[in-house]
Amino acid sequence: MTTSHERIQEEVTKNDVVLYMKGTSQVPQCGFSAVVVQILNSLGVTFLDVNVLVDPEVRQGIKDFSSWPTIPQLYVKGEFIGGCDIIREMYQNGELQTLFKEQGIKFITK
Repeated sequence: MTTSHERIQEEVTKNDVVLYMKGTSQVPQCGFSAVVVQILNSLGVTFLDVNVLVDPEVRQGIKDFSSWPTIPQLYVKGEFIGGCDIIREMYQNGELQTLFKEQGIKFITK
């Protein structure tokens, strides 16, 4: 049986962009998660959404994994990028788009 840490490690390693969130990308169940989904969708980024509400081990495990106390959490190419406020700020000042470009993540440029 895999631990939540092993599962998270596998998800962030096998997927270029992973969002640990409350709810799903179709039905976010918290405003902060919804904001990050909206940003990723506006950029046309393909990402894996992981609903932490369906698995208490992952809900706590992701906080331990990143040493970050809140959800949502965005990972790009295995690296923890941040939560809602950080992602919003990076998007607004263009850092998120630069990061995606540097990491070879396809997104829509405007």
